Amino acid sequence: MTHRRENIDLPEDRGCLQWVLGVPLVLLYLPAAYFCFLTLFGQVEPGDDRAREDVRFMADVSVVLCLLGLLITITPVFRRTLGRWWFATPFLLAAVAYLRAQTV
Repeated sequence: MTHRRENIDLPEDRGCLQWVLGVPLVLLYLPAAYFCFLTLFGQVEPGDDRAREDVRFMADVSVVLCLLGLLITITPVFRRTLGRWWFATPFLLAAVAYLRAQTV
């Protein structure tokens, strides 16, 4: 006879666990999105090297925050609980920030 509580991954437990595991990711992705936004809309004059370096630094910070979020997301606890869409946000943000840093 099998008991209902034998399985660790119960559907009713996933809702709360998704919130608990998603909060650190959101706390990483919000600043990453903010820095990505700043890099996209930062105006750089042709001769202004300081502004260009600032935009590149903000893009690098955004990429690093996204990579930290990806490292957290690929841990087994997160992969089992969270869906695949949690991988899309850091890839998109990191790609946009990296392309902006290369085209400044």
